[in-house]
Amino acid sequence: MADMNERDAKLVQYLSEAYGKERELEASLGAHIAMTAKGPYKKRLQQHLKETKNHAKQVERRIKKLGGGGQTLQSAVGKLTAAAKGPLHAIRGGGEQEKMLKNAKTEYFNEHEEIATYLAIETLAEKVQDSETAKLARAIRREEEKMANFLQGQIKSLTGAVAREDIPAALRRAASPKRKAKPKKAAKKPAAKSSSKSSAKKSSSTKSASKKARTKKARPNPRPKKAAKKAKR
Repeated sequence: MADMNERDAKLVQYLSEAYGKERELEASLGAHIAMTAKGPYKKRLQQHLKETKNHAKQVERRIKKLGGGGQTLQSAVGKLTAAAKGPLHAIRGGGEQEKMLKNAKTEYFNEHEEIATYLAIETLAEKVQDSETAKLARAIRREEEKMANFLQGQIKSLTGAVAREDIPAALRRAASPKRKAKPKKAAKKPAAKSSSKSSAKKSSSTKSASKKARTKKARPNPRPKKAAKKAKR
């Protein structure tokens, strides 16, 4: 790496970190696949193991093209770390569902570490006008994001399976405190309203009629006075 300029040296440094992580995950995924029951989860892990091996090969080729070769140390460190982790994953406690859940959480963590690593490589490559490295990092990052999304759903599914496996159904259906029922208000009858209104109208009309009658009786009749005047003449 002494013959490389600062630009390529920094790119090789970041790519070597990604290469070491990919090699580490090869052994880790192999251990997880051996612990996983047959089904969509196991099938997806097997598929991602192939992707991981392919990612390592692509990154290694890019490192060599940039003039690097120091990834050998990163690879050795990654393999040693994975070799130490593999047996630990195999003896994880709990039932089958809980073991797979723990593995899924570890894988989810690793995927996001890889996403961050390749995002940094992609951004660095864009800043120094290395379009080929940026394109490679972007493509790998998108595959890691797809795996992370799958694992997110798997974690939810496996957590539900653990709840069903380890917690009695009666405790999973804990009754919520009952609310006191409020007394219902008696509905007002619309007919009563109309009848009361009509009776009120009738009483008011009766009152006005009697008032008119009293007024008529109180008024004097002017015609008899005229007749009396004529008789005097």
